[in-house]
Amino acid sequence: MTDEERYSKALAFATDKHNGQFRKGGEPYITHPIAVAEMMREKGFGIDYQITGLFHDLLEDTNASESEIEALGGEKVLEAVKLLTKHKGYVMSEYVSAIKANPIAFAVKGADRLHNLQSAVVASEDFKRRYILESIDWYLDFSPDIPKAVKALAQTLSAPMTELELSYKLVEPVEHIR
Repeated sequence: MTDEERYSKALAFATDKHNGQFRKGGEPYITHPIAVAEMMREKGFGIDYQITGLFHDLLEDTNASESEIEALGGEKVLEAVKLLTKHKGYVMSEYVSAIKANPIAFAVKGADRLHNLQSAVVASEDFKRRYILESIDWYLDFSPDIPKAVKALAQTLSAPMTELELSYKLVEPVEHIR
């Protein structure tokens, strides 16, 4: 099977499984996995990375099974998707460490976080603040674009986030964001 055929089958499966789900802004949920997969393709990552991008939320948000994911994506894709899945009672430091140890999961999580930061402009102020703080605490080193996206999202807040202790990690200190 060609890479294009693998991608088409994976896309059809992910689209079916996410059917009826919507993002905060109202668009069909599948637009997010497609965007993550597209980021993988644009950065020159291979088909396993792209399919993992399409599948990264399936175990967490749908009734897709591990065997279905493995049948369509293969063992490496399944392993990465399992690492990207947050389980009840997960420990953030362990979750992030495991992702960082897997090149596919690491790249996909970076694209996932970046797309979510770019899309979060429609979210509530409280969500944006919590998402910005979580991004600073855990995800700045996943992609060079994440600090810029954090700054851009912070600029959409009605009140600046001057209280951040970790502002030195950003491209510009947070107190300069208005």
